[in-house]
Amino acid sequence: MKKVLFLALAAASFSFTACESKKEEAVEQSADNVEAAGEAKAEGMEASADSVRESADASADKMEAGADKMAPATETPAEEVKK
Repeated sequence: MKKVLFLALAAASFSFTACESKKEEAVEQSADNVEAAGEAKAEGMEASADSVRESADASADKMEAGADKMAPATETPAEEVKK
């Protein structure tokens, strides 16, 4: 929410800024900072998502390995039951 508000304020700053070069440069720098912060946050979220995926895959692999080690269910053929 803060990011959206900050982006809105940055956009509003662009519309009210006069064409003076120092003010323009300051606003452009603010925009660059907002973009960099957004990219950093997105990269952090992607890394977190990758970590969650890897953890889930490892848990699933461990569960499957445990299932493979279980004794097979015994099945009695129908012919033997009739006897």
